[in-house]
Amino acid sequence: QDVVADAAALGAGIRSEGRIAIYGIQFDTGKADIKPASEPALAEIGKLLKAQPALKLHVVGHTDNVAGLDLNLKLSKARADAIVQALAARHGAAPGRLVAHGVGPVAPVASNDTEAGRARNRRVELVKQ
Repeated sequence: QDVVADAAALGAGIRSEGRIAIYGIQFDTGKADIKPASEPALAEIGKLLKAQPALKLHVVGHTDNVAGLDLNLKLSKARADAIVQALAARHGAAPGRLVAHGVGPVAPVASNDTEAGRARNRRVELVKQ
């Protein structure tokens, strides 16, 4: 289930599936700096966390399979860390409620043989702890 950041929809996805994919958080290729265009998605995650104070999440970074496995594993973890830090600093999320993980390209949701598939694989998932 793909949701581009509405707190109610995020919560519904997590309730029904235990996880939700987020496609509204953007980074430059090969970097873990969150682009300003990602703020609406981060704000909705912040709203979700405020609305559900007991909710704890794994923030899981995913990449496509371009570049090597080790690089993508490190990159996806760095991106997940950046998201946790941004949620704590800008949206008041207690860091203890969020755990960052990076799984690189090992859990694709589409083929990496096309740009469209690679784009679907580049995502963040929120997984209920």
